[in-house]
Amino acid sequence: MTSPESASGPVLVAGASGFVGRRLVRALTGAGHEVRAMTRHPDTYEGEGKAVFGDVHDADSLPAALAGCRAAYYLVHSLDSKDFERLDAQAATSFGRAAAEAGVRQIVYLGGLGSEADELSTHLRSRREVEGLLGAAGVPVTVLRAGIIVGSGGISWEMTRQLVDHLPAMVTPRWVRTKTQPIAVADVVRYLVGVLDEDQAIGRVFDIGGPEVLQYVTMMRRVAAIKERRLLVVPVPLLTPGLSSRWLALVTDVDTQAGRSLVDSMANEVVVQDDSIRGVVPFEPMGYDEAVRVALAEHDAPEPA
Repeated sequence: MTSPESASGPVLVAGASGFVGRRLVRALTGAGHEVRAMTRHPDTYEGEGKAVFGDVHDADSLPAALAGCRAAYYLVHSLDSKDFERLDAQAATSFGRAAAEAGVRQIVYLGGLGSEADELSTHLRSRREVEGLLGAAGVPVTVLRAGIIVGSGGISWEMTRQLVDHLPAMVTPRWVRTKTQPIAVADVVRYLVGVLDEDQAIGRVFDIGGPEVLQYVTMMRRVAAIKERRLLVVPVPLLTPGLSSRWLALVTDVDTQAGRSLVDSMANEVVVQDDSIRGVVPFEPMGYDEAVRVALAEHDAPEPA
């Protein structure tokens, strides 16, 4: 693995002000890397790294942001738009092309778990498409596929937390029985940092997850137990994805369109099929209950941006 001292050129983080991005920028700078935090609003950016202007939906803004960078992280999506498939495809194509023209040697992308043997949701199919489009111009892409990421501010986690907070009893659709493999955001960041400049990771796809495979309903019940709340869950199999997303919008602050995309994906099991990442970035991810306690503590005392 190349050390920060011997690696040449800065590292760009696209999505630096987001849920994962701001934590990643902090971890990269703490590890000694020179970081460019790409944002549409560099004048108001308050995180670590050097803020640079860039918008994945504005191809002309990307060459300057990527100039001289040895690697780039791609942590952006358009889930809050009904047209997210087209927007994300165009953005990934533009970013991959600009990265190739800038001589970037590695793109790292955080995608989604899910077996291609299943009928993937539109959201997960889009994530897979982005994986290919990012590398279409020739830059090797390292893909980390995750399921639910547990941490304050993460949309899937916030949906879980707020449902438990707001409802002593809930009517739920069949997707609450779907299996997932949640992972703490701190462990996602650890993997993201670990694959940077790592020869074994170049051009490869990895599944990442915590140590437990859980149903969504089990996740909610364990959050309730940690918060010392009672939770009654009444499954209603005929509750449609559209009604589910509207129901989520009523009891959480999750955007209706983003909620619909996530609900559609909850029909797919998202579990680790290949744990080869453990040989590249070896450590023991934290368990679900510990990840929940950390996330709840972050919510009560938000970390600085």
